[in-house]
Amino acid sequence: MCLATVVNINQPDSIVLEYVSKIEVNGNQITLTDVMGEQKVVEGTIAMADLTGGRVEIRCN
Repeated sequence: MCLATVVNINQPDSIVLEYVSKIEVNGNQITLTDVMGEQKVVEGTIAMADLTGGRVEIRCN
């Protein structure tokens, strides 16, 4: 199972959510779901996804 850490590209040291197992995109709304089922919704776009490294960068609005 691949889990990711999602960070805000505008603040690279700022972790949005860890252990993310699911990412859903609807327009500029991104829903992140972690392995425990916690969800976090942010507005922005995906800037980069490194699936091997387990890192996703989003550009928050």
